[in-house]
Amino acid sequence: MINSYYNPVKTMESAGVFLQLPEVIKSMGSEKTRVLVIAWCEDVFAHEVFQKMGDYSVKKLVFTESNPTVEQLFQVYLETKEFSPEVVVAVGGGSIMDVAKSLCCMYEKEIADEDELRILIQEKKFGPPAVRWIGVPTTAGTGSEVTCWATIWDPKKDAKRSLENHDNYAYAALVDSDLTKNIPLKLAVSSALDAAAHAIESYWAKGTNLVSRAMALQAVSTIMENMGELLSGKAEAHEAMAQGSMLAGMAFSNTKTTACHSISYPLTMHYGIPHGVAVSMLLAPVLKMNAPVVDGMEELFHALHIKDAETLRKYIGYCLKQSGHPNSLKEWGVKREELSHLAELGMTKGRADNNPVELTQEKVLGILESIYEEANESYRSAI
Repeated sequence: MINSYYNPVKTMESAGVFLQLPEVIKSMGSEKTRVLVIAWCEDVFAHEVFQKMGDYSVKKLVFTESNPTVEQLFQVYLETKEFSPEVVVAVGGGSIMDVAKSLCCMYEKEIADEDELRILIQEKKFGPPAVRWIGVPTTAGTGSEVTCWATIWDPKKDAKRSLENHDNYAYAALVDSDLTKNIPLKLAVSSALDAAAHAIESYWAKGTNLVSRAMALQAVSTIMENMGELLSGKAEAHEAMAQGSMLAGMAFSNTKTTACHSISYPLTMHYGIPHGVAVSMLLAPVLKMNAPVVDGMEELFHALHIKDAETLRKYIGYCLKQSGHPNSLKEWGVKREELSHLAELGMTKGRADNNPVELTQEKVLGILESIYEEANESYRSAI
């Protein structure tokens, strides 16, 4: 196997690094003067960095939706295309990044309506992006600032769309842990577990390689070693989670994710289960399925600080409960009779077929059955 790794994003990680934004934009070329900043809330624009943006024409846009839909993306396109930005800055979580990445590919085209946009995404008809973007994450989980694809949801068609363009990596990622310190515990934990899933799935993905595996192990170790501090509300944990999320993003930027993500998408779409929660509940049963065929599982178990899949299941259950999340499908309102349909929807192309063990609808159904009801044992027994 040839080990090949590529990630062109200029990555800067440090508390306070967001203040470097004007200098980073300047390094893109002096002609870059129109900057669209998309943020997850209005408070972002009170940050002192915007006092240093006097050399630029800045359009500010707040996007508050999670899991952006085709319709929402088209609306943002209409609101911003006349501004004709030369740089797009995304300040937020994965949903903000998804919108920013998508817009960079859309500005090169005249898109008449939502249906035309849906076809462009579905048939992968986007060419090279017309605009470069910069990612500034405010949650430590998605790693989206260092990947080149975007997830756009399409509830009307009961589908998750993936806008994949290998020319659409960010120009730069500014990973500033100061921006994550005030997020609620529920979001902090679900984001951290999402990052752990990215790293774990990258480690065993069919496209894994020497570099991505090294980053994945470091990401898993960093996240799991500091999860207790995160649950305890210790501020220093946020720096570790920012680093772990970034490393996980760089790992799966080359490998994509696998069964956990594939099966999780309909859980989020149909039941509103936060993405990080849905993915993390699936980690243990998928680990149990994959472990016999994956080389290097001893190293992964060591990074996870577990002895087997059952220990991981108990610990993730504990983390979810401690942060206020239900940790079973039943608690999230899923009806048992709907599991078969969810299993059918969980066979996501590009994710299910990237898993080291071949997925079938029957296997997915068994996995969903295994997380349907809450386990009875004490969660602290897993620590």
